[in-house]
Formats: sequence, structure tokens, C-alpha cells
Amino acid sequence: MPLLSLDAAREHLRAQGVPDDADLQLKVNAAELLAQEYAGRRIYETQQELDDAVAAGAAGDTPPMVVNDLVRSAMLLILGHLYANREDVITGAIATDIPIGSRALLAPYRKGMGV
Repeated sequence: MPLLSLDAAREHLRAQGVPDDADLQLKVNAAELLAQEYAGRRIYETQQELDDAVAAGAAGDTPPMVVNDLVRSAMLLILGHLYANREDVITGAIATDIPIGSRALLAPYRKGMGV
């Protein structure tokens, strides 16, 4: 089950008329993966999904977690960044990494840095 729905993504972006669901889904997936990569752990929608992944040996080496509002907010910030900056190079702007706000939200859950 996805951690962010397309409806939640559209609402966050205030883009109800986004014509390309495939592009939006790509950015949602990327935001979820980037959050998990930064945290260094797998993130699941429900405790049941987490338990199933652990039982199947698919949860990774670092203790996984169930998504919470801080992590979901970080994913939405990343999504907004990906949506607003669709090009690799922006003329007249400084290239940026993962948004600072999302790093702050994910920091407590980062492997070796928080929990």
C-alpha cells in the first residue's frame, strides 16, 4: 500500500487538474523512496505490513518503522520540491539537495542518527 495517495499528493500540490497521473505517481514514488533512503530504513503504511515484511525477511537489516505524520509531512515536502523543480538545472538558481525541512522531519528516524 502506498504511503501517499495520489489524492493526497494533488491536495498538497493544490493541483486537482494535474493531467498526468503517471508523472505524479512517479514523483510520489520518488518522494517515498528518498525518505526511506535518507532514513536508512524501510517505512510501512501499517503495523501489519511491517510485521508481514519482517516475517518474510523483506524488511531490511535496520529496524523498519510504520509511517507517522512527521515522515508523511517530509514526503509531502519532497514531493512539492520534485513537482516545483522538474528540471535538473534551473537558470538563475542554486542547485539544491533534499529540502532542509524534510531532512529535519526525517532526522529522528535516520539510522545511526536518531532512533
